[in-house]
Amino acid sequence: MKITKNSLALYLVALICFSINSSAGSPVKPAKSLNPVKAQVFITAKDTALRLTRTSDALFEDFGQPFETQVCIFLDPLRTFQTMTGIGGALTDASAEVFAKLPETAQKELLTAYYDPQKGIGYNFARTNIASCDFSSDSYGYVADNDSALATFNIAHDQKFRIPLIKQAIAAAGGKLPLFVSPWSPPAWMKDNNSLIHGGKLLKSCNQIWANHYIKYIKALELQGIPVWGLSVQNEPMANQKWESCLFTATDERDFIKNYLGPTLQRSGMATKKLIAWDHNRDLVYQRASTLLNDPQSAKYIWGIGFHWYETWTGSAMQFENLKRVKEAFPDKNLIFTEGCVEKFSLDRVNDWTLGEKYGYSMVNDFNCGTVAWTDWNILLDDKGGPNHVGNFCFAPVHADSQTGKLIYTNSYYYIGHFSKFIKPGARRISCSTNRDKLQATAFINPDGKIVVVVLNTSNEKLPFKLSIKDKAASVVSLPHSIITVII
Repeated sequence: MKITKNSLALYLVALICFSINSSAGSPVKPAKSLNPVKAQVFITAKDTALRLTRTSDALFEDFGQPFETQVCIFLDPLRTFQTMTGIGGALTDASAEVFAKLPETAQKELLTAYYDPQKGIGYNFARTNIASCDFSSDSYGYVADNDSALATFNIAHDQKFRIPLIKQAIAAAGGKLPLFVSPWSPPAWMKDNNSLIHGGKLLKSCNQIWANHYIKYIKALELQGIPVWGLSVQNEPMANQKWESCLFTATDERDFIKNYLGPTLQRSGMATKKLIAWDHNRDLVYQRASTLLNDPQSAKYIWGIGFHWYETWTGSAMQFENLKRVKEAFPDKNLIFTEGCVEKFSLDRVNDWTLGEKYGYSMVNDFNCGTVAWTDWNILLDDKGGPNHVGNFCFAPVHADSQTGKLIYTNSYYYIGHFSKFIKPGARRISCSTNRDKLQATAFINPDGKIVVVVLNTSNEKLPFKLSIKDKAASVVSLPHSIITVII
């Protein structure tokens, strides 16, 4: 058999892709062609009616050495990196309460908008809170005071609003929606400040009781027919908040994982649940990861390091380099974005274009730093940015008009959709570079072999560019303040 350059290249792609184990499912197929003919182009742009709108296909032509003045994005499907787990949002008490008040038609609209991969943006991942958080209408728990045996444990509070929403979201997603659960605070009697709020620390005498509490909650959800994919140790363990919070230093978390939570998960037959540590901002992520993962006895229980985006945003780096340092030092562990939202809600800002751009900027850079899953905060809030029992009102991609029952879509919904609708679980990130800083991009190969490229333009300029693979390139135009997804 005669071996051509093209057949050899395709063989190498297949060899690389199929030789790498995927934690999120079957390995991806090689790119369907290194000589593509055309690509689908979807765009959302400011000051236009374009919202995840398919435009004219881009055609590939022969393309050699680019000139210095040409704007280009270069793809190399031979170089693959992390495997995607999923993209989604949090199913909180607040979201569930607002959802329950919607007319049935609006409920169906929301579920389709988020979870239908064809008609919506195809969310395939989720988070929920263990007991109350700031985005609850009240503070509550699951056990009576001083019940160290957890004999009174029950989740009756959640059965009114949150559990029905989670079940409907699972159904809307096609019957499968990996869910991880996160606590904001242990019961007050387990803490040294005897309060759910204002931080405080877990009492040493309650370490095992609190570890048992996670197991109780997971089993309670699964008895409701809600599978639990994973859990985080503590939401924002370095934040002393006016709402539910609990403080864990790095060594506190390390010792709790290796001596209590990790062994308890194993003894309970839950060793396969994905344990997420840190679950706080990018600024301290390396310090936390190195403390936890340099200890083999805690590291063996940890699936990945979770992070948020609420650190002080200074300059353009936004602490992304810290994520790279974690991935470089601990390549066998996963990075997962566990929470983010735009704070200080105002109804006057629901059309503010920077809402979506913040998402696009974070997602492109988080993925390029090795992140395997990305979870937005509340999927739905009311027209006050709540409900929230401490007045911490925030933005969500979708808000409900409390007077009309209609849904208000911010552009964040569409920006997230440029990733979640097209990048599938099991996709592998591929090498993608741009030669102009006004365009940022990331790219993946899906399990079916299709290449997905997301291109972000936060400038005021219209930027035509060449999308290049090997010796072919397609001409694409990036409008000012736009996001594009290209499917090859």
